Amino acid sequence: MKLIALGLNHLTAPVSLREQVAFDEDAAGAALRELAHEPGVDEALILSTCNRTELYVSVTAGAENVPQEWLRRHHHLTPGKLDEFLYRHDDEAAVRHMFRVATGLDSMVLGEPQILGQVKDAYQQARDANALKTPMDRLLQHTFSVAKRVRTDTRIGAHTVSVAFTAVRLAERVFTDLRQACVLLIGAGDTIELAVRHLAEKQVRRLIVANRTLENAQELAGRYGGYAISLHDLPQHLAEADIVIASTAAREPVLTRPVVERAIAARRRKPIFMVDIAVPRDIDPAVSELQDVYLYGIDDLRQVIDDNRRSRETAAREADAIIDLQVERYMAWRRALTIRNPALDLRLHAETYRDQVLEKARAMLARGKSPDEALAFLANTLTNKLLHNPSARLREATLSGDHDLLHAAGRLYGLDEDEKVGTSDDE
Repeated sequence: MKLIALGLNHLTAPVSLREQVAFDEDAAGAALRELAHEPGVDEALILSTCNRTELYVSVTAGAENVPQEWLRRHHHLTPGKLDEFLYRHDDEAAVRHMFRVATGLDSMVLGEPQILGQVKDAYQQARDANALKTPMDRLLQHTFSVAKRVRTDTRIGAHTVSVAFTAVRLAERVFTDLRQACVLLIGAGDTIELAVRHLAEKQVRRLIVANRTLENAQELAGRYGGYAISLHDLPQHLAEADIVIASTAAREPVLTRPVVERAIAARRRKPIFMVDIAVPRDIDPAVSELQDVYLYGIDDLRQVIDDNRRSRETAAREADAIIDLQVERYMAWRRALTIRNPALDLRLHAETYRDQVLEKARAMLARGKSPDEALAFLANTLTNKLLHNPSARLREATLSGDHDLLHAAGRLYGLDEDEKVGTSDDE
């Protein structure tokens, strides 16, 4: 089997394309099952975040292009629309890529911790879809272990700046005193919760949390003294917001240009600062054309993030050294799967002899032989049959002076050289 990692991310593709190939949580399970049943596909995992969509797939020989063709077909994209933005890693490179992704080394924010949780979610999703077998399941378990070790043994997570924190920091540059600002957060997932936590530390004047499921918005807002609304009520409350931070899993924009236009008019042209960190985007890109609206997308945060990247580059090099070692360990285990284990043949051989001799011993009892006689026959015959071939080979090795075989036999049977030679001569 060949292991393939195929995808695109914030470095290879614009957000307009990333949002077209993103998988929302509701659709990912069905997509996984569809991918896993493609000809030649043995295992599959889909990782889809705001910055990347990746397929990890084990395929048989000749099916190497199936994942790319499936991705293109699933999203109804032409080859030219997609292929030039894709990257692909095979086998060892695919393992290394997964380790780097899970540890945050391939993230827009170097070392950001949220990606590990997203990889774990993707793993659980693949398990629920019965899309994993032992090799990739083992890879994911190894991935989680590597990520934990990198976090423990390096400072890659020290002073890590998440995308959510970066959005808040950017807002702080526009509003020098966030204590005077009303902030509207759209969504209630991990990214928004991180943003709420940072905003609460800044003591913003008011927090409004909007979400499709009102109960989730109420739960999050209640923990930080905010006010909860449903997405349906966004148009009535948008004019209250000085800052908007959006991150939902919606397939279509939740804020359209007409809605924002009406809010700006109601604010008497008082500006609104907006950060859209969702993929697909939550805020219609046409909103950026409006006066008095300052809209930043996920790709616009890169400069702010790059300012904080340099302090973690040394830790990243240390993390890569750990990853290189762990890649080799996993690949050694994976290579062992392709080598037939002689222990299995030996056990099958012994069990076959055992069954044959046991049947003869039972026949002796049926003919009236005593149990002691049948047991003696069973023990002697089984011993002779199992030791005949090894004894013959050791006898030949002794006569020919094949010390390598004699030494290997000693290691195999736990004997020293004198015992091996003596046993072979006695036999």
